[in-house]
Amino acid sequence: MSAEAHRSFDCFGGKVKLHVRGANAADGEAAADAARETLLDAHGRLSRFIADSELSRLNRDPRWRVPASPLMRQLAGAVGPAGVRSGGLVDATLLDALEHAGYRRSLGEQRPIALAAALSAYPARAAARPHPDGRWRSVRTDQATGTVVRPPGVRIDSGGLAKGLLADLVAATLAEQRTYAIDCCGDVRLGGTSGQERRVLVDDPFGGEPIHELSAGEGAVATSGIGRRCWIAPGGRPAHHILDPSSGEPAFTGIVQATAFAPTALLAEVYAKSALLSGPDRAAKWLPHGGVLIGDGGAVEVVSPRPTGALVAS
Repeated sequence: MSAEAHRSFDCFGGKVKLHVRGANAADGEAAADAARETLLDAHGRLSRFIADSELSRLNRDPRWRVPASPLMRQLAGAVGPAGVRSGGLVDATLLDALEHAGYRRSLGEQRPIALAAALSAYPARAAARPHPDGRWRSVRTDQATGTVVRPPGVRIDSGGLAKGLLADLVAATLAEQRTYAIDCCGDVRLGGTSGQERRVLVDDPFGGEPIHELSAGEGAVATSGIGRRCWIAPGGRPAHHILDPSSGEPAFTGIVQATAFAPTALLAEVYAKSALLSGPDRAAKWLPHGGVLIGDGGAVEVVSPRPTGALVAS
């Protein structure tokens, strides 16, 4: 069996890791290099922190209908389905509120304050709710004209949707390889013709050792948590990047991290964020393929998959 090619590089505000085994070593190396270039190119196109990226230009454009690349149209086309599937909880049009909270530049892996400190600053807990305006409904694509259509001033935050989307797009290019694993900063897609299973670890949001392990040969795993992006907002209080759409404020629901399993990384991303935003009473219902929930106090709940699938928690 040929050796596996490995790549690790900065992308999407964190670390992306690729593992590919081809029919031979040269094939695996070439496929890993091509996947890396695809992801770096997508980062340059879809990052809101790059002033001349396609996403930044789209968000500044005063027209209702804006010509867009196929990749940009795929991202914009994911906004509406994510909103529908999550009942409005996964809202990719909250960029104004994110910037108001102080998230105007990439934080990378920086965590200026501990998760415990952020939790102590917000003693109240409440499940998030969708915004009544639901501006995500106004974002659509017109494939015939190659455009993204949305009201001027409605800006898209690529965020987790882009990571899940790109993990799935790259997975499609690697489908004929013997094995592959794509980790887009926590959105993981697994597969390959051999069906080889891999260990996937669920990290502790409070900084301890990994708290859970699963084994999977194909499918996707995504984790949404409030600990990785945590900063001091302009008003002096801690803030994080997962907002309650109804208020535009950081969501403190009683769940600090949710890991979801699903057939695709984009779907896993939507499930994980919906679970976190729903709070302890309703989080598990968003994990039909299983997952892991972590509460404020560090309590771990492993949710078993409802249907029989390829993902097996252990």
